[in-house]
This record gives sequence, structure tokens and C-alpha cells, in this order.
Amino acid sequence: MQNSSLGLVSFEDVAVNFTWEEWQDLDDAQRTLYRVVMLETYSSLVSLGHCITKPEVIVKLEQGAEPWTVEEPLEQSLPANQWRLWARD
Repeated sequence: MQNSSLGLVSFEDVAVNFTWEEWQDLDDAQRTLYRVVMLETYSSLVSLGHCITKPEVIVKLEQGAEPWTVEEPLEQSLPANQWRLWARD
């Protein structure tokens, strides 16, 4: 039986999230593919009227920046487990 009451898809529903460690394991081609897919996905959702505000990860990607940020203030040395992706916001 098919559900006829489908909800709207949000960017967060389809966004791909990486941990800082996972992001470090990607090569340049994989990072480029991530940027292309995320930007195209956002653009598609906007064209369908599904995105009202621009997610921070999209702002970062449009600026050519890395899609992750620091959760706590940056100190001398930052353990890898304190990094996270903007896409999780």
C-alpha cells in the first residue's frame, strides 16, 4: 500500500554529512564531487520552493571554504573530535 500523504523534503533530509576525520580521508576529486552534489541539491530544492533560508554549509561551499567548523573556541591544539560539519546545523 502506497502512502499518499508524502511530506516535503528538506535540505537536511538529503544533505550528506561527514565528520572532520571522514573529510580528511577524502581526496580532492571526492571533495569536489561533494561540493558539486551539495550545491546542485540545494539549487534543485530552491527551484522547487523547498528551501527558505540558505544552510551554512551552502554558504561555505559557495565561498570555496571547507564545510566544517569548530564547535568550541580554537586553542593551541584541537583534538579531532571537536570538529564537525556545517551540514549538521
